[in-house]
Amino acid sequence: MTRYRDNPEAIRALVQPQQVHRDLYISPELFELEQEHFFANTWNYAGHDSQVPKPGDFITVDIAGRPLIVVRHTDGTVKVLMNRCAHKGSRVVNGACGNTGKFFRCPYHAWTFKTDGAPLAIPLKNGYEGTALKECDASKGLVPVRHVRLYRGFIFVKLNDVGQDFEEYFGNSLSSIDNMADRSPEGELEVAGGCLRFMHQCNWKMFVENLNDTMHPMVAHESSAGTAKSMWAGQPADAPKPMAIEQFVPFMSDYQFFDGMGVRVYDNGHSFSGVHFSIHSKYSGIRGYEDAMKARYGDERTAQILGMARHNTVYYPNLTIKGAIQAIRVARPVAVDRTLVESWTFRLKGAPDELLQRTTTYSRLINSPFSVVGHDDLQAYRGIQAGLHASGNDWVSLHRNYDEQEGRAPEETSNGTNELPMRNQYRSWLKHMTLTMGA
Repeated sequence: MTRYRDNPEAIRALVQPQQVHRDLYISPELFELEQEHFFANTWNYAGHDSQVPKPGDFITVDIAGRPLIVVRHTDGTVKVLMNRCAHKGSRVVNGACGNTGKFFRCPYHAWTFKTDGAPLAIPLKNGYEGTALKECDASKGLVPVRHVRLYRGFIFVKLNDVGQDFEEYFGNSLSSIDNMADRSPEGELEVAGGCLRFMHQCNWKMFVENLNDTMHPMVAHESSAGTAKSMWAGQPADAPKPMAIEQFVPFMSDYQFFDGMGVRVYDNGHSFSGVHFSIHSKYSGIRGYEDAMKARYGDERTAQILGMARHNTVYYPNLTIKGAIQAIRVARPVAVDRTLVESWTFRLKGAPDELLQRTTTYSRLINSPFSVVGHDDLQAYRGIQAGLHASGNDWVSLHRNYDEQEGRAPEETSNGTNELPMRNQYRSWLKHMTLTMGA
């Protein structure tokens, strides 16, 4: 028995202005519908063009339940193709990354395709003479994704034809990507090293909500960041801080600090915390970096770029970036109660290597499977995912600092502990979830 399929009114009833129904986190049926409707109707991050620098280079990703290939075509452009052979439906590529040369070859029957998906060769092709092969989809090759956009090296895709174009969907939220790329003295980023993958035992929306939840750090991270703060408490105020201490201790800032950071939201669920400052604002300078920036941008522009230290920017639904430390995380929903979180670090082209060291240190401390901070969050997620199955209360509160006027402007700014980002996400979820579900 299905409760929500072909029933947009039932789905609309799940999202109220100040609370959402627990089924959003625990219903397998809703999770399946999200893949079919929500994720396919929104723009999702697929990868970075520095991951496919040469013709034939590819990566594979799954978005909205569809296996995709991101590949550098022989003409130098980036293509995104469905990872499904036009013949029998086999995945054409099974590896996470590599170089395919000038064509893809299906491992099942050796049908081959150009790197733009066009059909190239079929074994014993004369066996199809007199058949209707040329009139069917099998003759068309690998299906290309129609809506692909590269922005400052970030590759986004939208799988359905409905919905907003790229610029309208993201609007001014793209300023965080601009700031991250502008932090390079050459204005370009490149992925550095491999990926840290961390399976979270929770619904994907829980992870994304938490990114701009500033009421939890001083509580959930007391055992990790609190210990670091206690260890450093006896040091002189002017003592140089080890990089790990510099990154750990701000998590234990008080409510007033996080409230003063401020939060800004944009249409379609995007947001960032750290309008005025953030936990990254007081990192030590890196020798030679500011001089390299000034040589490219000048004093005033350099001050503007480096003065922006946003905490987490959420590009709803699956990407979050930390421009101040050149790191991103990508949410890959696996099941209603499992989310694979990928953490990627970036090198700022033309910047000193110490900046990359800072980034990798942060990723190991905060985002890796061995992170002491990350496991604080994971424990909270597990507890919520289990607790939501309890009876007696079907709703999850999003009441903090609610204003009935919110959601009417394309962007809004508020205090940092406001739950505005979460409410903004669910307005977007509801809009895009029901976009292709009829009246």
